[in-house]
Amino acid sequence: MFDISALDLARIQFAFTVSFHIIFPAFSIGLASYLAVLEGLWLWKKEDRYMEVFNYWKTIFAVGFGMGVVSGVVMAYQFGTNWSVFSDKAGPVIGPLMGYEVLSAFFLEAGFLGIMLFGQKRVGPKLHFTATFMVAVGTLFSAFWILSVNSWMQTPAGHAMNAQGQFIPDDWIAVIFNPSFPYRLVHMVLAAYLTTAFVVGAVGAYHLLKNKANAHARLMFSMAMWMAALVTPLQILAGDQHGLNTLEHQPAKIAAIEGHYENVTGAPLILFGIPDNEKAEVLYPISVPKLGSLILTHSWDGELQGLESFPKEDWPNTFLIFWTFRIMVGIGFIMLAIGFWSLLRRYQGRLYEDRWLARAVTLAGPSGFIAVLCGWVTTEAGRQPWTIYGLLRTSESASPLVAAEVGTTLLAFIVVYFTLFGVGVYYMLRLMAKTPEKTPEKMETLKRAVGMVGASSNIDESRT
Repeated sequence: MFDISALDLARIQFAFTVSFHIIFPAFSIGLASYLAVLEGLWLWKKEDRYMEVFNYWKTIFAVGFGMGVVSGVVMAYQFGTNWSVFSDKAGPVIGPLMGYEVLSAFFLEAGFLGIMLFGQKRVGPKLHFTATFMVAVGTLFSAFWILSVNSWMQTPAGHAMNAQGQFIPDDWIAVIFNPSFPYRLVHMVLAAYLTTAFVVGAVGAYHLLKNKANAHARLMFSMAMWMAALVTPLQILAGDQHGLNTLEHQPAKIAAIEGHYENVTGAPLILFGIPDNEKAEVLYPISVPKLGSLILTHSWDGELQGLESFPKEDWPNTFLIFWTFRIMVGIGFIMLAIGFWSLLRRYQGRLYEDRWLARAVTLAGPSGFIAVLCGWVTTEAGRQPWTIYGLLRTSESASPLVAAEVGTTLLAFIVVYFTLFGVGVYYMLRLMAKTPEKTPEKMETLKRAVGMVGASSNIDESRT
């Protein structure tokens, strides 16, 4: 098919499906925690607006969660179809870890999701909050196990090889808490929170532009801007620490990200340019002297390895990850600027009156998804040509398929994904476009439920 090998088509297919999948868990992780915070604030402050905003986002969460589950199942099947050699060799390690994710995360989410979505009139408020909280915990457990699997592929540890050439666990603690795992887990969870914050903030800003007196839009916007202002600096710090960890364990990836082909002391920070692996240089570079060494070694004269230190067949796609990394970082600094802008307006008492801020946040709504996708491309493409870094090549991991077979399924995925998930995303956008407002009937029902629980506890106390 167009002279593309089965291996390349399998990689394209996995990249396509993971790109669709990752945006939904990133949104679900942050939104589940946001829903738990909203319901907790409602129980604490007894203000209707918290529960009304909770109900506004609850349906959106359910749709996104469902699409995340469906797209994730498809990815799991690809391990057996397109990457059977990898599954056979790494199965004894990654199989149990993914099984733990199902047992500890998916069952927890699925078990309490129904109560969260449909149980407000059937269970007490505290039990309903417990269900919402457990769904949020379940999404974090899911991130924990999936990031552990992927991090082990980046920085394998705690394993041995058996006679059949399979990776087998030798120390489960070392496997799970491999060298890059803590950094990548923190970086991904914070990315999920920021992604959700900017979606919530964009929806709040959109409705503020239509009616700046809307109390529900004000609540969304205010909470989202607090998250942007407080979490974005933490994410930049976490990203810096992740980069230092990557420099230690995957120096070729850092050399490609930074665009360094030669070993250099006092390396510049190359802001922009066109990396060319054939010429082994960055064309038309725009750089800041010595800043690269300062960031990565915390010394003006620190020495950095270039790609020349590694076999050329082990070089990743430098052009791709050079630019995806810069897009991700650029979005991070845009988020930081918006967060500081919101703090200034909050201090001035004009957070809801600044229409330019509201417009900027509305436009930045999808920015978290773009940053997450660019981050994952940087991470995964930067690991190439390895599926298990330094131990198992991608070319040795694929199933023995012909290009036509993989190409046919890839085309089918493209049609089905754009149709199915396009409809799902369109429906979510329709829900977000609805004006958040009071729902007196629902709130009266909830108030009666709270009153019944309180009366029941009083009766029990009088009996004792």
